[in-house]
Amino acid sequence: MLRVLKIFPLLIFGFVSAQEEVVHSVYFDTNKYNLTENQVEDVTKFIQSTDSVRIESISIYGYCDDRGKDEYNFKLSSNRANAIKEKLVENGIRSKIIVTIEGRGRVLIEDDIDNISEVRSKNRRVDVVMNFKEIPIEKLEIPGVYSEIHKNHVVGDRIYLEKLLFEKGSSKLTMKSKNELDRMARQLLKYKNLEFEIQGHVCCTPPYHKEAIDKDTKKRKLSVNRAEAVYKYLVFKKVPKTRMTFKGYGNTQPLGKGSDLDRRVELVITKV
Repeated sequence: MLRVLKIFPLLIFGFVSAQEEVVHSVYFDTNKYNLTENQVEDVTKFIQSTDSVRIESISIYGYCDDRGKDEYNFKLSSNRANAIKEKLVENGIRSKIIVTIEGRGRVLIEDDIDNISEVRSKNRRVDVVMNFKEIPIEKLEIPGVYSEIHKNHVVGDRIYLEKLLFEKGSSKLTMKSKNELDRMARQLLKYKNLEFEIQGHVCCTPPYHKEAIDKDTKKRKLSVNRAEAVYKYLVFKKVPKTRMTFKGYGNTQPLGKGSDLDRRVELVITKV
């Protein structure tokens, strides 16, 4: 069971900014730290719902209920925190922005409370604290859409790869796609200051499913797999991993120009 607890917008010195802290809690059964299938799905959905371009740092804190010895609980809470960290990294979050992974052991409670079982269940958890970069609105430049990479990009610019399209239900790169990525890799190696997110997309899923099934892996992670395939190919072409992240957006961002163009991957500039 997961939930978002708080979002704090902050106004500074007369101009608008959007500094946010989001706390996301993952709850565990007694003495457990391995993630269930439902927890994995919910964690994945949470990551996909965040604006990963704006994440500045992530802290992960694990807790236990008040029962058991301190040494055991510190180890268990650390295992819970690390289980969540591994799932974040699997879904494209860069390790270097995870600044804290800490097991804090047991949470003490008052002896005379009535709902002790419920309180304990809420204390067996991991809190994922995401801090987002401020955006001073008056300083923003309007992002655009491009087919080439150049030196004057702004954060938010989208690089639309017209020839990088996928077969139905597939995340495998075609020869035509690899040729397009070869061209992109040369440009990325020329402009070494640019960092970017690789965004995967799908088409043609029913309304109740945001993501599609990859016919090769049989898992509902097609847009993620497409983004990851591009990420791995660019790594093969010597583009540094530290400049890239990848994320699947499912069917949430259709272009409205036909299903073929929605089976795509785009690059979005995150740092210039």
